[in-house]
Amino acid sequence: MSNVIEVESVSKTFRDFWFRPTVKAVDQLSFSVAEGEVFGLLGPNGSGKSTTIKMLLGLLNPDSGNVKLFGKSPKTLAARSDLGYLPELSYLHPFLTAKETLRYYGGLCGLDSKTSRRRTRELLEMVGLADVANRAVGGFSKGMARRVAFASALIGKPRLLVLDEPTSGLDPVSTNEVKTLVKELVKGGMTVLMTSHLLGDAEDICDRVVILNRGVKVAEGAIGELGSSLSDFFLAKVGEGRKFEMAEFLK
Repeated sequence: MSNVIEVESVSKTFRDFWFRPTVKAVDQLSFSVAEGEVFGLLGPNGSGKSTTIKMLLGLLNPDSGNVKLFGKSPKTLAARSDLGYLPELSYLHPFLTAKETLRYYGGLCGLDSKTSRRRTRELLEMVGLADVANRAVGGFSKGMARRVAFASALIGKPRLLVLDEPTSGLDPVSTNEVKTLVKELVKGGMTVLMTSHLLGDAEDICDRVVILNRGVKVAEGAIGELGSSLSDFFLAKVGEGRKFEMAEFLK
């Protein structure tokens, strides 16, 4: 089984106006994601998850190390054409209908009109919004808007789907619907990388996870290998790091 994502010894430091280092967001991070896998990138706020995602998307350059998607640079069109992305916040044009939104993103993906119409129908049916296809998304609930954004990430039929906090702010029913969708997509052969600080979601759908704390990988492995409770394991690993930092501060 080939690797869809390869991250090798990647570091990223942010600098101020005078190029002085302000924070090391990611420090010597390495991991890989195999084809057909659901991989979780977990950690508390400020752990480096979003910075890692931006490097995977080609939006940020690492200071050192290598990032590859499908064996290519994430900045290449060949890699991006097989990538779908759902950001943490769904910014949709409120005056467009659900159908128009998907057709718009279909155009950005280079789909012809016939294919775009067909994919739009299929995806709106898949996310349970076929009956409101002609309603403006500005009047949708957060859960409905999230499903439109989810469908938009799939319009180009990507091989890799990157989900940034996919269930953030959703009610339990909408959360369960998103997790069910992810499981169905993986059954169809898609690879999924998701970030989350909701450990129950990761336990439900991830095959393997990496746990980050302040930009450093503190653990990696299959869900079943990390102990009976991912929450307990996560708290222990992240808590160890916090205790060490506090001890250094109190010296």
